[in-house]
Amino acid sequence: MSDVQGYYVEDLSVGMSASYAKTVTETDVVLFAGISGDNNPVHINQEFAETSMFKGRIAHGMLSAGFISTVLGTRMPGYGTIYLSQTLKFKAPVRIGDTVTAVATIKEIVAEKRKVTLETICRVGDVVVLEGEAVVMVASKNKK
Repeated sequence: MSDVQGYYVEDLSVGMSASYAKTVTETDVVLFAGISGDNNPVHINQEFAETSMFKGRIAHGMLSAGFISTVLGTRMPGYGTIYLSQTLKFKAPVRIGDTVTAVATIKEIVAEKRKVTLETICRVGDVVVLEGEAVVMVASKNKK
């Protein structure tokens, strides 16, 4: 992996894994609400959120999903990776102050198409908060 190019498809193997961890802050939630336009009060209004099934504010699910993008675009496969698809299942809430760890693990490589399928999971401690599968396109040393 270089400063301008992540792993090439030829450098990857099934089972390779990478991660990114981030503690979610009040600022993260407020900025994400502003950038995305998702001002659902369960994210930004404590009084409202206390009456919800979560009994308090929660972070946006897509904020946690964004951490998967961080893994894929900066860790593995890394710079130059093109996201093709992502499935998501939201399993548990993330709260301000939680540290979310996103992990991507290679499940399948189709080298001739430069496509890589990865299992994607976000956890807070031992609790899975999000799971899914990503498909990305990766550069080849053969420049096809």
